[in-house]
Amino acid sequence: MKKIAIFGAGGFGKEIACLINSINKLNNTWEFIGFFDDGLEIGTTNKYGKVLGGINELNSFSEELNIVIAIANPSILKKIYASITNSLIEFPNLVAPNVNFFDEETLTIGKGNLLFWGCRISLDCVIGDFNLFNGFVSLGHDVTLGSYNVLNPSVRISGDCNIGDENFFGVQSVVLQGNKIGTKTRIGANSVIMRKTQDGQLYIGNPAKKITI
Repeated sequence: MKKIAIFGAGGFGKEIACLINSINKLNNTWEFIGFFDDGLEIGTTNKYGKVLGGINELNSFSEELNIVIAIANPSILKKIYASITNSLIEFPNLVAPNVNFFDEETLTIGKGNLLFWGCRISLDCVIGDFNLFNGFVSLGHDVTLGSYNVLNPSVRISGDCNIGDENFFGVQSVVLQGNKIGTKTRIGANSVIMRKTQDGQLYIGNPAKKITI
């Protein structure tokens, strides 16, 4: 078994602990040792484990360790990853047992991705690093997805879409066929993207429109 820990001991961290437990029920893969969290005291406990320290303790950890980052904010997720300098740390992909890959042989995927229950990944998809598929997310055929994207529950990305980095997709948002999403775009819950978006902007509605705040 491989040692694994979670960076972030909040609600999302506990969800990831549940995901690890579900994987172990089918294939005893992971030895979960606890959490790292800069916002909680060492020894703080929840149902799933205790806090072992923060980023300093993680960077000085003296054994090989797999880390999952429990952060659902694209820019903060990227910063946390950049702050982990320990060469003994690896970042596995965690995939729920019921994720449906249409043709796994045509899938290209990086590291640190989380695919929660009920996700559907079609054929010829390319997925980068540290993307969160937070339950019942669907990627159509020939989708390219960059890194540090947060896809909330029931997001639908249609076929032939090209998604960049650090984007946030609200619950049940939809990107229609062949569209392009660039970088740091935010899409509101239940919104439908029908055309190319502009980087760093917020889109809300059906059809989604750019919102100025």
